Amino acid sequence: MSSELVIETNGLCKDYRVGSQVVHALVDLSVDVRRGEFVAVMGPSGSGKSTFMHLLGCLDTPEAGRYVFDGTDISSMDRDQLAATRNGHIGFVFQTFNLLARVSAQDNVAFPLMYARVPQGERRARAAQALEAVGLADRAHHHPAQLSGGQQQRVAIARALVNNPTLILADEPTGALDTATGAEIMTLFQGLNRKGITIIVVTHEPEVAAFADRALHFRDGRLVSDGAL
Repeated sequence: MSSELVIETNGLCKDYRVGSQVVHALVDLSVDVRRGEFVAVMGPSGSGKSTFMHLLGCLDTPEAGRYVFDGTDISSMDRDQLAATRNGHIGFVFQTFNLLARVSAQDNVAFPLMYARVPQGERRARAAQALEAVGLADRAHHHPAQLSGGQQQRVAIARALVNNPTLILADEPTGALDTATGAEIMTLFQGLNRKGITIIVVTHEPEVAAFADRALHFRDGRLVSDGAL
């Protein structure tokens, strides 16, 4: 694993207003992640872990503090710059798969490449390669309804891979799966990590976090522990 930092945060703060109240979702967060790490993010509901992921994924911006992603200061980017970073360098995997129901697995995987204006032939070739990487080359022309939950999540992981991301962010990726299928998905993430991809997984399940090398625990918007597993 490289000592090069992919993520550097210093004093990140994020507040949300709920009615007349201000919720301090993230308070003075300073944490680094090296290239090639596999990190689990844990904590109870409302602890700040999802806010942390949104900031790392360039889906939101902090009130205060500094975020450097792969050597680039993200903190002061505008919406277009954030979108370009998000689409070009970060892969997302969600609990509910977020697949388009009326198109094939291959077209679902290729979808992010449309935003990058990749030619159609290259889109299809790269999507096929990504599906092969997750063991679904023979399901390329199946629609989501024709796939099991585990297969749908593999399609979602292939979609996250198709842009050759620096970082994959997975938010409760096993939450909609049974235990055995969830373990298969986490084993797949482990394999991708061993190929050098930096992976951060939000989970509340210790058995899922056990696949990672390091765990960050959040409570009340603060990082309360950071250690190797």
